[in-house]
Amino acid sequence: MTVNGSGLHTRERIRDSALELFAARGVKATSIRDVAQAAGVSAGTVQHHFPSKDALCVGVNQHVMAITTDAFADLGGDDSDPVAITEDLGRRITALVRDSPNVLRYVARSVADGEEAALAAFDGFVGIASALQQRSNNDGVLHDDLDLVWSALNVVVLNLATVLFERAINRHLPAPFFSPDSLERWRRADTDLFRRAFYRDHDTATAKLRPAIRKENR
Repeated sequence: MTVNGSGLHTRERIRDSALELFAARGVKATSIRDVAQAAGVSAGTVQHHFPSKDALCVGVNQHVMAITTDAFADLGGDDSDPVAITEDLGRRITALVRDSPNVLRYVARSVADGEEAALAAFDGFVGIASALQQRSNNDGVLHDDLDLVWSALNVVVLNLATVLFERAINRHLPAPFFSPDSLERWRRADTDLFRRAFYRDHDTATAKLRPAIRKENR
């Protein structure tokens, strides 16, 4: 049964409301009543679908993992160019932030709050970044002295912190962070930062990307 023509089943609406509140306030500061009010249902209805707050958290975490898994599915594929893969990663992160902002907010806030369940999502992000770093290292395009563990962690932590600190960051931008121009500016800045920090031949890396950038801007 859908609710008020929203296209979402009651269970999904409750889950999405919980995700939004968890992302904004944190899990501990959010009650079942808060979720019920946000979803426009009774507390009893919430508990009908999610018998406990722990069950609600499990539902939210499963939803978050599904979204993130889909966002980074087949990253790299058969593409042997690690620079192009890094560029693709930047686009996918930006798309995830644009389309599902509460996902990264939730992971960032929950990890900072010490929520064990969110660590699985954090570990998943680090795993993706680590795999790309290892692939690039095997291709011989990274700096010889690059710390592969911390370089992967830095990619994840910087992106999560950016979303978590949105309000503070907005004070220094000409347009809100989630505006299309600001998101694109962020993507380019982050990609350029990591390219310069990780790759031994930044000029070659940039030259490889120019045709793709020109095509993207047409």
